[in-house]
Order: sequence, then C-alpha cells, then structure tokens
Amino acid sequence: MTAAVLTRVRRLPRLRPGRLGATVAGTVLAVAVLACLLAPVLWPLDQSAIDLSQTRLAPSAAHPAGTDDLGRDVLLRSIYGLRVSLLVGVFAALVAAVIGGAVGALAGTLGGWVDRILMRLVDTIAAMPHLLLGIFIVAMLRPSLGAVVLSVGLTHWLSTARIVRSELLSLRHRPFIDAAVSGGAGRMRVLTRHLLPHVLPRLALATTLMIPHAVWHETALSFLGLGLPPHLASLGNMINDGRGSLLAGAWWASLTPGLVLIVVTLALAALTAHWRDHLDPRVRAELQL
Repeated sequence: MTAAVLTRVRRLPRLRPGRLGATVAGTVLAVAVLACLLAPVLWPLDQSAIDLSQTRLAPSAAHPAGTDDLGRDVLLRSIYGLRVSLLVGVFAALVAAVIGGAVGALAGTLGGWVDRILMRLVDTIAAMPHLLLGIFIVAMLRPSLGAVVLSVGLTHWLSTARIVRSELLSLRHRPFIDAAVSGGAGRMRVLTRHLLPHVLPRLALATTLMIPHAVWHETALSFLGLGLPPHLASLGNMINDGRGSLLAGAWWASLTPGLVLIVVTLALAALTAHWRDHLDPRVRAELQL
C-alpha cells in the first residue's frame, strides 16, 4: 500500500521553482489589489478623522496593526496608502512608456542625426540623479497626485527609449522588412504595420517592470514631504509619520506600511520577471531597468 501511495505522489504535477515563485507572487498581488478595490466599499475611511483616545494602541483584534499617534488604524491606512502608490506607479509607468516609446521609435526609425541627438539627450538626462530631478519637478509644481505622477514619469522613460530603439534597430534589416520596402511600403507603414507589432510586447514588459520602481520613487518623495498632503494616506507619509512613534515604542506605525511596500513591490517584480523570462530568456540583461 505504501508503494502505491508513493507512486501516486510521484505522479502529482510538480511546480518548477520559477513557476512556484510566480504563483506565490501572483497570489500576493491579487490579494493586495483585491484589498485596495474593496477597502472603500467595506471599510470607508475618513482620512481627516482622528481619535485621541485610541492613540498608539498596540496590535490587537480590533486593530490588527495597531493605531498611530492620532488614533487611526494603521492597517486600514496602509491599504489606502497602497492604493495611492499603485495608482501613481501605474500612471507614471504609462507616462514613461509613452515618452520613451515615442523617443525610441523616432531614434530607431529615422536614424542618422536624429538618432544621435535623441540618444545624447537620453545620456544627458540619465547622468542626473533621478531623485534629485524628481524633487526639482515636484518643487516647480503644486504638491498633488498629478505632480508626483509627472515627476516619476518624466524621470523614468530613458530605459524604455533605449529598449524600443535597440529593438527597432535589430528589426530594420530583417528580410521581411526588406521585402516590405521593396514592395513599395513607406516608412510610416513599415513602422506601424511591421515594426511596432514586434516592439509592443517588449514595451509592455518594460512598462510593467517600471511600476515597482515608480512605487518606490513615489514613496521616497512622500517620505521627504514632497508627495501628497500629509493628512492623506500614503505609504511614504505613514513611514515618515511613524518615525516619531518609534521613540515612544510604537514600532508598528512604521513597520506595517514598510512591510506592505516591500512585499507588494517584490511580488510585482517577481511576477514580471517570470513574464520576462517566459517571453524570451535571452533578453534578461536587456530589460533590466
């Protein structure tokens, strides 16, 4: 009987280590997104409300992650802060994808002096520290969600432009492109009908890989006081506010938003890396951001 059981166990489908990690990451990310979507419906939060009788309560059944120095539930505010961070990350990645895709397409399609000028522009911006450049952009605008999205998007399109340009340069001399040109296809038709369909999967992958980076960038700006208004739930704001509670022994005020930030961004990065390897294992180094 033991041999029969062992035989059945061996016949069970096994998950490869990479697939197992992607499954775990996908589950974590699905739970996080579901919590962000259901939180406003199931647990409405008045972000300006305070309760001084519930300040700095330790984690309990009523407050699983405790309360902060204004009596607000830390876990609930962390979920609302994650909503903001993911929203900023997605929209900033889309802004960067549009700018980087346009610059890379122009450089890779036109070539010549256009390519040289655009790539020198990319190199010049890349030489500047992203965080300092983002601080400068936010300082020029009124602190708001849109300002943070523009700040992150305008400082993270460089790698996307390089990826699109390199992909177009590798495709320009393929036989099917030569056949299209010989058949009378113009430059715009070749770009839209033959080149872009091959570039879009890499562009989508690069955009997804950029979301965790954008989330961390937004958190850094909020931590420095240059992101959203202090009363709004943001992971960076919460970590910054929790620094004062650490001295009073309320370690959970900073730990919970920090753990949410780390776990969700690692899950998103792991899931995207699995997609990248499944797309083409040969481009791992190329698509590193």
